[in-house]
Amino acid sequence: MSGTMTLFVVVALGAIGWIVARARATRMQAEAGRLATNSLPSQHGWYVALWTALPALVFLAVWANVTPALVLDSVLQAPAAQALPADGFTRSAILGEARAIASGAQAAAFNPQSMTLVEPFRDAARHYGGMGALLAVILAFAGGAYALSRVRPAFTARRRIEKLVMWLLLGASLIAIVTTAGIVGSLLFESMRFFSMVNPLDFLTGLKWSPQSAAMGYGNEDAFGAVPLFWGTIFIGAIIAMVVAIPLGLMSAVYLTQYARPQVRKWMKPTLEVLAGVPTVVYGYFAALTVAPALRSFAAAVGIPGASSESALAAGLVMGVMIIPFVSSMADDSIAAVPQAMRDGSLAMGATTSETIRRVLIPAALPGVVGGVLLAVSRAIGETMIVVMAAGLAANLTLNPFASVTTVTTQMVQLLTGDQEFDSAKTLAAFALGLVLFVVTLLLNIVALRVVKKYREAYE
Repeated sequence: MSGTMTLFVVVALGAIGWIVARARATRMQAEAGRLATNSLPSQHGWYVALWTALPALVFLAVWANVTPALVLDSVLQAPAAQALPADGFTRSAILGEARAIASGAQAAAFNPQSMTLVEPFRDAARHYGGMGALLAVILAFAGGAYALSRVRPAFTARRRIEKLVMWLLLGASLIAIVTTAGIVGSLLFESMRFFSMVNPLDFLTGLKWSPQSAAMGYGNEDAFGAVPLFWGTIFIGAIIAMVVAIPLGLMSAVYLTQYARPQVRKWMKPTLEVLAGVPTVVYGYFAALTVAPALRSFAAAVGIPGASSESALAAGLVMGVMIIPFVSSMADDSIAAVPQAMRDGSLAMGATTSETIRRVLIPAALPGVVGGVLLAVSRAIGETMIVVMAAGLAANLTLNPFASVTTVTTQMVQLLTGDQEFDSAKTLAAFALGLVLFVVTLLLNIVALRVVKKYREAYE
């Protein structure tokens, strides 16, 4: 029996258990009276259905992870496996190819010896698949019979179902925490390996970034200075892009909430938010093919030396346009949420509309505006495609916006692209960069929360 069929049978048994338990509870309620029963018939049904399906589904999930090892062990005991070569790489390749052919994922064999192991793989998979299906069905019947035996007028099925739902909700809420802990743990582990090869102080304060030279054996004493990467990330994502996104996003939000007519707002706001849905590769092509050549021509016309076809200014301008909706939408919602009494009171005191916006609405909506700016900065710092296509890969420490620079995320992608050895400082440097980026983002969130808390207390 295939895994899909087994899953279908278990779910069907759960549905049958729900029907039988509900019918039994309904009959029991009719005999004993509604007030004499603790739970509704549907709650008894769900109790039996969950006891029927959940243990069997958990068993199938565990069995699916155990079966490949059992199948492999069974195949290695077959006579055909005695002729496998001693070389570990070749042996694994032959076994993997035989497993793929047996499962139908591959049609032909590159190594003829793989064909001799196809039938042992199929026999072992059928054997353990059938065993798992049988055990799952037995477990489903046992769980259903146990739960059905507890259906009585005084049985607290409702409380048990609610407790189970609470645990399921708790598990769902813990997924984000566990995921974050896993990310932090992996970053810390790999970063410690990197810092065992490279001095952390040299990494955080060094001015030269050349991991390729270290990988080629030219030494790594000064090849992993990440300051140019940190500066490129700040220069493009937190300075140039924000200079574009914050004023334009905030002014567009003010216009849409205070000046635009409802008919204009109805089509302008969705049009503005379309910018957030454009793929970043499209922005990258636009920056590389249109904005960057125009900026280079402008620099040449005004006599700015060292202008490159890949520049921080080109990437920053396009990135700023891309994140305008993040600032605009949050500011729009925050300004619209300011109580009408505050607007009316300011206007009644003789303030003009612009003075009301500057001195009342913007300060009152500042928590939302800060949240939008924070979201935009995080989006800009994590952007890669625009930087790769428009700003280049050169780790330069420069104040010239017409020069080529690179960012932390771009270098992380470059270091982890292709076949890499995860025991070299060159590859592990990507995890160290990720750890620094994580810490900086965390600190940025803490500062923003402090600002939001301060102004929220003042205006609520």
